[in-house]
Amino acid sequence: MRGNAQQPLFKLLTPDETSVKFRNDLIEDEKLNVLSYEYLYNGGGVAVGDINNDGLEDLFFTSNLGQNKLYLNLGNLKFKDITQQAGSGLAGRPGDWKTGVTMADVNGDGLLDIYVCYSGLGDNAKRRNQLFINKGNSKFVEMAKQYGLDDPGYSTQAVFFDYNNDGKLDMFLLNHNVKKISNLEFAQAKAETDELASNKLFENQDGHFVDVSKKAGIIQNPLTFGLGVAIADMNKDGLQDIYVTNDYNEPDYLYINNGNGTFTEDSKKCFKHLSQFSMGVDIADINNDGLPDMMTLDMLPPDNRRQKLLQLQENYESFELMLNQNLYKQYMRNMLQVNNGDGTFSEIGQLAGISNTDWSWCPLIADFDNDGYKDIFISNGYFRDYTNKDFLRYWGDYKLKKL
Repeated sequence: MRGNAQQPLFKLLTPDETSVKFRNDLIEDEKLNVLSYEYLYNGGGVAVGDINNDGLEDLFFTSNLGQNKLYLNLGNLKFKDITQQAGSGLAGRPGDWKTGVTMADVNGDGLLDIYVCYSGLGDNAKRRNQLFINKGNSKFVEMAKQYGLDDPGYSTQAVFFDYNNDGKLDMFLLNHNVKKISNLEFAQAKAETDELASNKLFENQDGHFVDVSKKAGIIQNPLTFGLGVAIADMNKDGLQDIYVTNDYNEPDYLYINNGNGTFTEDSKKCFKHLSQFSMGVDIADINNDGLPDMMTLDMLPPDNRRQKLLQLQENYESFELMLNQNLYKQYMRNMLQVNNGDGTFSEIGQLAGISNTDWSWCPLIADFDNDGYKDIFISNGYFRDYTNKDFLRYWGDYKLKKL
Protein backbone atom coordinates (compact mmCIF):
# COMPACT_ATOMS: atom_id res chain seq x y z
CA MET A 1 0.00 0.00 0.00
CA ARG A 2 1.10 3.53 -0.69
CA GLY A 3 0.87 4.53 2.97
CA ASN A 4 3.43 1.87 3.94
CA ALA A 5 6.09 3.00 1.48
CA GLN A 6 9.38 3.95 3.11
CA GLN A 7 9.98 7.66 3.22
CA PRO A 8 13.22 8.95 1.66
CA LEU A 9 16.13 8.79 4.10
CA PHE A 10 18.08 11.62 2.49
CA LYS A 11 17.33 14.97 0.92
CA LEU A 12 19.60 16.46 -1.72
CA LEU A 13 20.46 20.10 -0.94
CA THR A 14 21.39 22.46 -3.75
CA PRO A 15 24.55 24.61 -3.78
CA ASP A 16 22.34 27.66 -3.38
CA GLU A 17 20.97 26.24 -0.12
CA THR A 18 24.36 25.20 1.37
CA SER A 19 26.74 27.66 -0.38
CA VAL A 20 29.01 24.67 -1.16
CA LYS A 21 29.79 25.38 -4.81
CA PHE A 22 32.99 23.40 -5.25
CA ARG A 23 33.62 21.78 -8.64
CA ASN A 24 36.48 19.51 -9.71
CA ASP A 25 36.80 20.40 -13.39
CA LEU A 26 39.28 18.57 -15.64
CA ILE A 27 40.85 19.97 -18.79
CA GLU A 28 41.82 17.21 -21.21
CA ASP A 29 44.26 17.69 -24.08
CA GLU A 30 46.77 15.69 -26.11
CA LYS A 31 49.23 15.53 -23.20
CA LEU A 32 46.81 15.06 -20.31
CA ASN A 33 44.18 12.41 -20.91
CA VAL A 34 43.14 9.01 -19.61
CA LEU A 35 45.48 7.23 -22.03
CA SER A 36 48.55 9.12 -20.83
CA TYR A 37 47.51 9.02 -17.14
CA GLU A 38 44.96 6.29 -16.49
CA TYR A 39 43.96 7.57 -13.03
CA LEU A 40 42.81 10.86 -14.55
CA TYR A 41 39.16 10.30 -13.60
CA ASN A 42 39.72 8.91 -10.10
CA GLY A 43 38.64 12.22 -8.57
CA GLY A 44 39.92 14.29 -5.70
CA GLY A 45 39.37 13.96 -1.97
CA VAL A 46 36.95 15.09 0.72
CA ALA A 47 37.67 15.48 4.44
CA VAL A 48 35.14 16.25 7.16
CA GLY A 49 36.13 17.56 10.59
CA ASP A 50 35.63 20.30 13.16
CA ILE A 51 38.61 22.58 12.51
CA ASN A 52 37.64 25.25 15.09
CA ASN A 53 36.14 23.04 17.84
CA ASP A 54 32.71 24.71 17.69
CA GLY A 55 30.88 21.39 17.51
CA LEU A 56 30.10 21.70 13.78
CA GLU A 57 31.72 19.58 11.06
CA ASP A 58 33.58 21.55 8.39
CA LEU A 59 34.47 20.46 4.83
CA PHE A 60 37.65 20.36 2.76
CA PHE A 61 37.70 19.46 -0.95
CA THR A 62 40.74 18.86 -3.16
CA SER A 63 40.69 19.77 -6.84
CA ASN A 64 42.91 17.77 -9.19
CA LEU A 65 43.96 20.81 -11.24
CA GLY A 66 42.08 23.73 -9.71
CA GLN A 67 41.88 25.22 -6.22
CA ASN A 68 41.14 23.29 -3.04
CA LYS A 69 38.30 24.66 -0.92
CA LEU A 70 37.80 24.85 2.86
CA TYR A 71 34.20 25.45 3.98
CA LEU A 72 33.38 26.52 7.53
CA ASN A 73 30.12 25.14 8.92
CA LEU A 74 27.89 28.02 10.06
CA GLY A 75 25.12 25.74 11.33
CA ASN A 76 21.83 24.65 9.76
CA LEU A 77 23.80 23.14 6.87
CA LYS A 78 25.06 26.54 5.74
CA PHE A 79 28.76 26.82 4.85
CA LYS A 80 31.22 29.62 4.14
CA ASP A 81 34.26 29.41 1.85
CA ILE A 82 37.22 30.50 4.03
CA THR A 83 40.01 29.08 1.85
CA GLN A 84 41.83 32.36 1.21
CA GLN A 85 41.72 33.76 4.74
CA ALA A 86 42.53 30.37 6.34
CA GLY A 87 46.13 30.37 5.14
CA SER A 88 48.49 30.91 2.27
CA GLY A 89 48.72 27.85 0.07
CA LEU A 90 45.64 26.04 1.40
CA ALA A 91 44.17 26.14 -2.11
CA GLY A 92 47.08 23.97 -3.23
CA ARG A 93 49.78 24.41 -5.83
CA PRO A 94 48.06 25.50 -9.06
CA GLY A 95 48.30 22.96 -11.86
CA ASP A 96 49.80 20.20 -9.70
CA TRP A 97 47.67 17.04 -9.39
CA LYS A 98 46.00 16.89 -5.97
CA THR A 99 44.36 13.66 -4.80
CA GLY A 100 43.32 12.57 -1.29
CA VAL A 101 42.98 14.68 1.86
CA THR A 102 42.95 13.75 5.55
CA MET A 103 42.05 15.70 8.68
CA ALA A 104 43.90 14.63 11.83
CA ASP A 105 45.47 16.21 14.92
CA VAL A 106 48.98 15.54 13.67
CA ASN A 107 50.85 17.45 16.41
CA GLY A 108 48.53 16.58 19.30
CA ASP A 109 47.54 20.16 20.20
CA GLY A 110 43.79 19.52 20.12
CA LEU A 111 43.26 21.11 16.69
CA LEU A 112 42.64 19.26 13.44
CA ASP A 113 45.34 19.65 10.78
CA ILE A 114 44.97 18.98 7.04
CA TYR A 115 47.19 16.69 4.94
CA VAL A 116 46.88 16.88 1.14
CA CYS A 117 48.25 14.21 -1.23
CA TYR A 118 49.63 14.80 -4.72
CA SER A 119 50.15 12.53 -7.70
CA GLY A 120 50.16 12.84 -11.49
CA LEU A 121 52.87 12.94 -14.12
CA GLY A 122 55.82 15.31 -13.97
CA ASP A 123 58.83 15.93 -11.75
CA ASN A 124 59.02 15.05 -8.07
CA ALA A 125 58.66 18.61 -6.82
CA LYS A 126 55.14 18.78 -8.27
CA ARG A 127 54.10 15.77 -6.19
CA ARG A 128 55.35 16.76 -2.73
CA ASN A 129 52.48 16.33 -0.29
CA GLN A 130 51.40 19.23 1.93
CA LEU A 131 50.66 19.38 5.66
CA PHE A 132 48.69 22.38 6.91
CA ILE A 133 49.10 22.81 10.66
CA ASN A 134 46.13 24.38 12.45
CA LYS A 135 47.27 27.45 14.41
CA GLY A 136 43.83 28.23 15.84
CA ASN A 137 41.21 30.78 14.74
CA SER A 138 40.84 28.74 11.52
CA LYS A 139 44.37 29.67 10.38
CA PHE A 140 46.74 27.15 8.81
CA VAL A 141 50.48 27.10 7.97
CA GLU A 142 52.05 24.62 5.55
CA MET A 143 54.78 22.58 7.35
CA ALA A 144 55.09 19.21 5.59
CA LYS A 145 58.87 19.42 5.18
CA GLN A 146 59.43 20.35 8.83
CA TYR A 147 57.42 17.30 9.92
CA GLY A 148 59.08 14.92 7.42
CA LEU A 149 55.87 14.38 5.45
CA ASP A 150 56.56 16.13 2.12
CA ASP A 151 56.77 12.80 0.31
CA PRO A 152 57.15 13.03 -3.52
CA GLY A 153 55.52 9.69 -4.37
CA TYR A 154 52.43 9.03 -6.45
CA SER A 155 50.06 9.37 -3.51
CA THR A 156 46.39 8.41 -3.35
CA GLN A 157 45.54 8.92 0.32
CA ALA A 158 47.04 9.07 3.82
CA VAL A 159 45.71 7.72 7.12
CA PHE A 160 46.92 8.81 10.55
CA PHE A 161 46.72 6.21 13.33
CA ASP A 162 48.73 5.03 16.34
CA TYR A 163 50.26 1.74 15.18
CA ASN A 164 52.62 1.29 18.15
CA ASN A 165 50.27 2.42 20.94
CA ASP A 166 52.61 5.17 22.16
CA GLY A 167 49.86 7.81 22.21
CA LYS A 168 51.12 9.62 19.08
CA LEU A 169 49.63 9.50 15.59
CA ASP A 170 51.76 7.78 12.95
CA MET A 171 50.95 7.81 9.23
CA PHE A 172 50.44 5.25 6.45
CA LEU A 173 50.77 6.67 2.93
CA LEU A 174 48.94 4.90 0.11
CA ASN A 175 50.81 5.25 -3.18
CA HIS A 176 50.37 3.83 -6.68
CA ASN A 177 52.41 3.13 -9.77
CA VAL A 178 51.92 5.04 -13.03
CA LYS A 179 53.53 2.47 -15.32
CA LYS A 180 51.99 -0.73 -16.62
CA ILE A 181 54.06 -3.81 -15.78
CA SER A 182 53.77 -6.78 -18.16
CA ASN A 183 53.20 -10.33 -16.97
CA LEU A 184 56.75 -11.28 -17.92
CA GLU A 185 58.15 -8.60 -15.59
CA PHE A 186 56.26 -9.56 -12.41
CA ALA A 187 58.99 -11.74 -10.89
CA GLN A 188 61.65 -9.08 -11.40
CA ALA A 189 59.36 -6.30 -10.14
CA LYS A 190 58.59 -8.17 -6.91
CA ALA A 191 62.28 -8.05 -6.02
CA GLU A 192 62.63 -4.31 -6.69
CA THR A 193 62.04 -1.26 -4.52
CA ASP A 194 60.23 1.77 -5.87
CA GLU A 195 60.33 4.80 -3.58
CA LEU A 196 57.73 6.69 -5.59
CA ALA A 197 55.15 3.94 -6.18
CA SER A 198 55.32 1.86 -3.00
CA ASN A 199 53.26 2.44 0.14
CA LYS A 200 55.03 3.89 3.18
CA LEU A 201 54.71 3.85 6.96
CA PHE A 202 55.93 6.90 8.89
CA GLU A 203 56.55 6.68 12.64
CA ASN A 204 55.97 9.77 14.78
CA GLN A 205 59.24 10.21 16.64
CA ASP A 206 58.87 13.17 19.00
CA GLY A 207 56.87 15.20 16.49
CA HIS A 208 58.95 14.32 13.43
CA PHE A 209 57.84 11.58 11.04
CA VAL A 210 60.41 8.97 9.98
CA ASP A 211 59.97 6.46 7.15
CA VAL A 212 60.12 3.00 8.79
CA SER A 213 58.50 1.08 5.91
CA LYS A 214 61.20 -1.51 5.27
CA LYS A 215 61.86 -2.15 8.95
CA ALA A 216 58.12 -2.53 9.57
CA GLY A 217 57.64 -5.04 6.72
CA ILE A 218 55.68 -2.83 4.32
CA ILE A 219 55.96 -4.13 0.75
CA GLN A 220 58.06 -1.75 -1.36
CA ASN A 221 57.89 -3.17 -4.89
CA PRO A 222 56.46 -1.26 -7.88
CA LEU A 223 53.49 -3.63 -8.33
CA THR A 224 51.46 -1.62 -5.82
CA PHE A 225 48.53 0.20 -7.42
CA GLY A 226 46.96 1.40 -4.17
CA LEU A 227 43.40 2.73 -4.41
CA GLY A 228 42.01 2.16 -0.92
CA VAL A 229 43.19 1.79 2.68
CA ALA A 230 41.42 1.04 5.95
CA ILE A 231 42.66 0.74 9.53
CA ALA A 232 41.07 -1.61 12.08
CA ASP A 233 41.93 -4.17 14.75
CA MET A 234 41.03 -7.16 12.59
CA ASN A 235 42.01 -9.87 15.11
CA LYS A 236 40.93 -8.03 18.29
CA ASP A 237 44.37 -8.08 19.92
CA GLY A 238 44.42 -4.36 20.76
CA LEU A 239 46.69 -3.44 17.83
CA GLN A 240 45.70 -1.57 14.66
CA ASP A 241 46.05 -3.52 11.41
CA ILE A 242 46.14 -2.18 7.83
CA TYR A 243 44.19 -3.29 4.76
CA VAL A 244 45.34 -2.01 1.34
CA THR A 245 43.50 -2.55 -1.95
CA ASN A 246 45.55 -3.00 -5.11
CA ASP A 247 44.33 -2.42 -8.64
CA TYR A 248 45.39 -4.96 -11.32
CA ASN A 249 47.17 -8.25 -10.61
CA GLU A 250 48.93 -7.58 -7.31
CA PRO A 251 46.74 -8.97 -4.50
CA ASP A 252 45.42 -6.77 -1.73
CA TYR A 253 47.53 -6.55 1.43
CA LEU A 254 46.37 -7.33 4.95
CA TYR A 255 49.11 -6.16 7.32
CA ILE A 256 48.67 -7.78 10.74
CA ASN A 257 50.29 -5.73 13.49
CA ASN A 258 52.81 -7.84 15.42
CA GLY A 259 53.07 -5.37 18.30
CA ASN A 260 56.85 -4.98 17.99
CA GLY A 261 56.93 -2.29 15.30
CA THR A 262 56.53 -4.78 12.46
CA PHE A 263 53.66 -6.09 10.34
CA THR A 264 53.04 -9.43 8.64
CA GLU A 265 51.23 -9.45 5.27
CA ASP A 266 48.67 -12.22 5.86
CA SER A 267 46.02 -11.91 3.14
CA LYS A 268 46.52 -15.40 1.68
CA LYS A 269 46.11 -17.02 5.09
CA CYS A 270 43.02 -15.02 6.02
CA PHE A 271 41.05 -14.92 2.74
CA LYS A 272 40.12 -17.65 0.27
CA HIS A 273 39.99 -15.15 -2.60
CA LEU A 274 40.08 -11.39 -3.25
CA SER A 275 38.82 -8.72 -5.63
CA GLN A 276 41.14 -8.39 -8.62
CA PHE A 277 40.77 -4.72 -9.59
CA SER A 278 40.20 -3.58 -6.02
CA MET A 279 39.00 -0.03 -5.56
CA GLY A 280 37.73 1.21 -2.19
CA VAL A 281 37.41 -0.65 1.11
CA ASP A 282 35.43 -0.25 4.31
CA ILE A 283 35.54 -2.22 7.56
CA ALA A 284 32.55 -2.57 9.88
CA ASP A 285 30.66 -5.22 11.86
CA ILE A 286 28.14 -6.23 9.20
CA ASN A 287 26.43 -9.02 11.21
CA ASN A 288 26.54 -7.57 14.75
CA ASP A 289 28.75 -10.32 16.19
CA GLY A 290 31.34 -7.90 17.57
CA LEU A 291 33.96 -8.72 14.91
CA PRO A 292 35.15 -6.40 12.11
CA ASP A 293 34.07 -7.51 8.63
CA MET A 294 35.29 -6.00 5.38
CA MET A 295 34.05 -5.01 1.95
CA THR A 296 36.11 -4.29 -1.17
CA LEU A 297 34.80 -3.01 -4.50
CA ASP A 298 35.60 -4.01 -8.07
CA MET A 299 34.00 -3.25 -11.45
CA LEU A 300 31.85 -6.19 -12.59
CA PRO A 301 28.62 -4.96 -14.26
CA PRO A 302 25.30 -6.54 -13.23
CA ASP A 303 24.16 -7.36 -16.81
CA ASN A 304 25.61 -9.87 -19.25
CA ARG A 305 25.78 -7.48 -22.22
CA ARG A 306 28.01 -4.95 -20.50
CA GLN A 307 30.17 -7.69 -19.02
CA LYS A 308 30.95 -8.85 -22.55
CA LEU A 309 31.79 -5.31 -23.68
CA LEU A 310 34.55 -4.88 -21.09
CA GLN A 311 38.21 -5.62 -21.68
CA LEU A 312 38.72 -6.83 -18.14
CA GLN A 313 36.50 -9.91 -18.08
CA GLU A 314 38.08 -13.02 -16.61
CA ASN A 315 39.38 -15.91 -18.69
CA TYR A 316 41.04 -19.22 -17.89
CA GLU A 317 44.48 -18.40 -19.32
CA SER A 318 44.94 -15.11 -17.46
CA PHE A 319 43.67 -16.66 -14.21
CA GLU A 320 46.10 -19.59 -14.45
CA LEU A 321 48.96 -17.23 -15.27
CA MET A 322 48.07 -15.19 -12.20
CA LEU A 323 48.16 -18.29 -10.00
CA ASN A 324 51.44 -19.52 -11.51
CA GLN A 325 53.04 -16.19 -10.64
CA ASN A 326 51.91 -16.49 -7.01
CA LEU A 327 49.41 -13.63 -7.37
CA TYR A 328 46.65 -15.57 -5.58
CA LYS A 329 43.00 -16.17 -6.46
CA GLN A 330 41.33 -12.92 -7.54
CA TYR A 331 37.97 -12.33 -9.21
CA MET A 332 36.54 -9.21 -10.81
CA ARG A 333 33.67 -8.55 -8.38
CA ASN A 334 32.93 -6.97 -5.04
CA MET A 335 33.85 -8.99 -1.95
CA LEU A 336 32.12 -9.04 1.43
CA GLN A 337 34.46 -10.79 3.87
CA VAL A 338 32.82 -11.95 7.11
CA ASN A 339 35.16 -12.38 10.07
CA ASN A 340 35.07 -15.94 11.46
CA GLY A 341 36.87 -14.94 14.67
CA ASP A 342 39.71 -17.43 14.15
CA GLY A 343 41.92 -15.37 11.82
CA THR A 344 39.97 -16.38 8.69
CA PHE A 345 37.15 -14.79 6.69
CA SER A 346 34.24 -16.20 4.67
CA GLU A 347 33.38 -14.31 1.48
CA ILE A 348 29.61 -13.84 0.95
CA GLY A 349 29.38 -11.04 -1.64
CA GLN A 350 27.27 -13.00 -4.13
CA LEU A 351 25.08 -14.47 -1.38
CA ALA A 352 24.48 -10.97 0.02
CA GLY A 353 23.57 -9.59 -3.41
CA ILE A 354 26.25 -6.90 -3.56
CA SER A 355 28.86 -8.48 -5.86
CA ASN A 356 28.06 -6.76 -9.20
CA THR A 357 27.74 -2.97 -9.03
CA ASP A 358 29.72 -1.96 -12.16
CA TRP A 359 32.64 0.50 -11.92
CA SER A 360 32.47 1.18 -8.20
CA TRP A 361 34.71 3.35 -6.09
CA CYS A 362 34.14 3.21 -2.38
CA PRO A 363 31.72 1.50 0.02
CA LEU A 364 30.36 3.16 3.14
CA ILE A 365 28.91 0.77 5.72
CA ALA A 366 26.62 2.34 8.34
CA ASP A 367 23.14 2.00 9.86
CA PHE A 368 21.46 4.75 7.85
CA ASP A 369 17.88 4.04 9.00
CA ASN A 370 18.65 3.30 12.68
CA ASP A 371 17.12 -0.19 12.60
CA GLY A 372 20.14 -1.88 14.16
CA TYR A 373 21.49 -3.34 10.90
CA LYS A 374 24.37 -2.03 8.80
CA ASP A 375 23.47 -0.70 5.36
CA ILE A 376 25.88 -0.26 2.43
CA PHE A 377 26.29 2.79 0.20
CA ILE A 378 28.41 2.33 -2.95
CA SER A 379 29.69 5.28 -4.97
CA ASN A 380 29.75 4.50 -8.67
CA GLY A 381 30.64 5.83 -12.11
CA TYR A 382 33.40 6.73 -14.55
CA PHE A 383 33.65 9.69 -16.91
CA ARG A 384 34.55 7.80 -20.09
CA ASP A 385 34.12 4.13 -20.97
CA TYR A 386 37.72 3.64 -22.04
CA THR A 387 37.85 -0.11 -21.26
CA ASN A 388 35.20 -0.76 -23.93
CA LYS A 389 36.54 -3.41 -26.32
CA ASP A 390 35.49 -1.52 -29.45
CA PHE A 391 37.42 1.53 -28.34
CA LEU A 392 40.45 -0.53 -27.34
CA ARG A 393 40.52 -2.18 -30.77
CA TYR A 394 40.44 1.26 -32.39
CA TRP A 395 43.22 2.44 -30.06
CA GLY A 396 45.33 -0.65 -30.78
CA ASP A 397 44.93 -0.21 -34.54
CA TYR A 398 45.89 3.46 -34.23
CA LYS A 399 49.09 2.61 -32.36
CA LEU A 400 50.01 -0.06 -34.91
CA LYS A 401 49.66 2.43 -37.73
CA LYS A 402 52.07 4.76 -35.90
CA LEU A 403 54.82 2.12 -35.80
